[in-house]
Amino acid sequence: MSLISFAPHTGVWLLTTPHTSYALRLDASGAPCHLAWGPRLTLAAAEELAVPEPPAASSFEGRPSVGEELPVDGGVRFGPPSLQVRFADGSRAFEWQPTGHRVHQTADGAHELALFFRDRRYPLQVALHYRVRADTDVIERWTVIRNGGDEPLTLLRADSAAWTLPPLPDYRLSHVTGQWSAESRLRRDRLPYGETVLTSRRGITSHHTNPWLMVDSGEATEDHGRVWSAALAWSGSWRITTQRTPDGRTGFTGGVGHDGTGVPLTPGEEFAAPVFAGVFTADGFGAASRAWHAYTLAHVLPHPDEPAPVLYNSWEATGFDVDEVGQKALAERAAALGVELYVVDDGWFGGRRSDRAGLGDWTPAPDRFPDGLGPLADRVRELGMRFGLWVEPEMVNPDSDLYRAHPDWVLHLPDRSRSELRNQLVLNFARRDVADWAYGWLTELVGAHRIDFLKWDMNRAFSEAGWPGQQDGADRLGTQYVRHLYGVIDRLRADHPGLRIESCSGGGGRIDLGILGRTDQTWASDNTDAADRLWIQHGFSQIYPARTMGCWVTDAPNQFTGRRLPLRFRFHAAMAGALGIGGDLERWSEAELREGAALVAEYKKVRHLVQHGRLDRLSPPSDESPAVVQYTSADGSESLVLAWRGVPRPGDADLPVRLRALTPAARYRDGRTGAVHHASVLDHYGLRLDLPAGDWSSVATHLVREPEAV
Repeated sequence: MSLISFAPHTGVWLLTTPHTSYALRLDASGAPCHLAWGPRLTLAAAEELAVPEPPAASSFEGRPSVGEELPVDGGVRFGPPSLQVRFADGSRAFEWQPTGHRVHQTADGAHELALFFRDRRYPLQVALHYRVRADTDVIERWTVIRNGGDEPLTLLRADSAAWTLPPLPDYRLSHVTGQWSAESRLRRDRLPYGETVLTSRRGITSHHTNPWLMVDSGEATEDHGRVWSAALAWSGSWRITTQRTPDGRTGFTGGVGHDGTGVPLTPGEEFAAPVFAGVFTADGFGAASRAWHAYTLAHVLPHPDEPAPVLYNSWEATGFDVDEVGQKALAERAAALGVELYVVDDGWFGGRRSDRAGLGDWTPAPDRFPDGLGPLADRVRELGMRFGLWVEPEMVNPDSDLYRAHPDWVLHLPDRSRSELRNQLVLNFARRDVADWAYGWLTELVGAHRIDFLKWDMNRAFSEAGWPGQQDGADRLGTQYVRHLYGVIDRLRADHPGLRIESCSGGGGRIDLGILGRTDQTWASDNTDAADRLWIQHGFSQIYPARTMGCWVTDAPNQFTGRRLPLRFRFHAAMAGALGIGGDLERWSEAELREGAALVAEYKKVRHLVQHGRLDRLSPPSDESPAVVQYTSADGSESLVLAWRGVPRPGDADLPVRLRALTPAARYRDGRTGAVHHASVLDHYGLRLDLPAGDWSSVATHLVREPEAV
């Protein structure tokens, strides 16, 4: 059955997902206009919505600034444009002229609609693309623009899509904000009238916000209420503009780049905007998150069914003091804990003794690894682990052989300072020769040492983002940089199918659906304090699944905060994602090593629930009550409940927490206590958390459904 239908006499298109509908039509001017996005409709019901817009209230109003599928700059439009073009003669208007459509089914079973247009005066072609699938309510949208003429033009703004919401009594915006070491702090605020802009001008996704949003009427909860959300699959600078108009309309538009940038299009050249996907859910923020998680696992990640291995990373143990002897000793302790992947972090190459030198010289330091990395990699594998390595391919220290040989390879502007952050400069991946250089040494390194895993880092934002000597180079830089970055990773993975990659950018600076389409997990934050991590992980989980969230157990006192937290609390916080260990194992006591090994073994028994199960956020992080999350298998046969409490106050009580998604009428056995619970009790009356007494306590409860009595 086709998921896309059309009514020729009214011009209405209807896209159908398992639980939702999306409808649009072309108006009398030829412009594509929104009709509906929400619960399921028939085509006949969608046609009922295809009524003419009422006349403008006055000559000052013009066309409604919310309601078009891609608002353009032109005519009597005064809202934020999704498409803004400057032609060779200086004209900046665009007028829709429909030229056809195409509906087809892709090799993987998705259904796609493409609507084709051109400008009425100029040879500029625009295609609006829509993709729906039978197993998800997520709708993918993107725009392709082609210069069909013989003169160049400039795309001043070329968003992927614009989304329109139905009239609601009020609107609330959910998004995340933060900074380095404090990423993904969830904010839910009443949407103000006018325009609200979320953006990154840093060349990366950024620590400070993330390219997604959720909108509701202000009444939605974790389990109830209608929620509209969208996420942009792009790993560079971006902008999402939400607009609330005085007449009660709300919508948002999003795409690559930020204010003041443009993309030149030469004759015959095409610009394909990244996917800006959206989903409507009727059962609250939790349902919206689960829809994004399922979509990411099914249609974004390269290897979603694989369990993320328990990894050890050397950074917080050794810093830059990396050598073969010390790494082998750490590897032996890591293997005894049950670690499955050993990762050597910064300091293994060139003259790298601090962050001031050596970045860019990607050969093993001979004084630290006299026989190269081979002996260490062999020993790691003898211990039963896979071998991984930290790299930062997009960066260079001025004090490096690479920079001395190629000072022109970095982003810079003539006659301007080259600003250093973390004592490094950004290599211009928009240059084909730079991207090819990076691919060359990476594929050689991975092949020569049979490397299983790369922690791909990127530790600073763009500055002086110029490209001297290249016509239109500065204008092309932002988009071409990201596309070449994607290309390097894609080529590398094609060469080495067993390679797995973690996206890191000084923590959570590059997390988005674009990078997740070609990596396996992300590093959510450099801040490994378990108490802070609960807040970071809560915001992360709004869109991204636990399978993609790398989480480490590190030492106490924490290097960032100085906070001393119990080892069990630190483990339970990290067990909420892809578990890793980053402490100095040489300093762990025998008791800590035994406890750590037991907790690693416990995680391995439940990681299929964490990494591939349904997530329910039962209680958010709070100073007043425990934070609780639940992971449940698709068939309801198993569930894991993780709970954390900070510093209780006199009189505080840990109230029972009602669980979700269990099999009705079944009974569940607690693997820790042996107690058997009726699902009806856990659902309606709740599970007593049984948190240990004292500060910073935590508990993991693994429930397994009992066999039915014969």
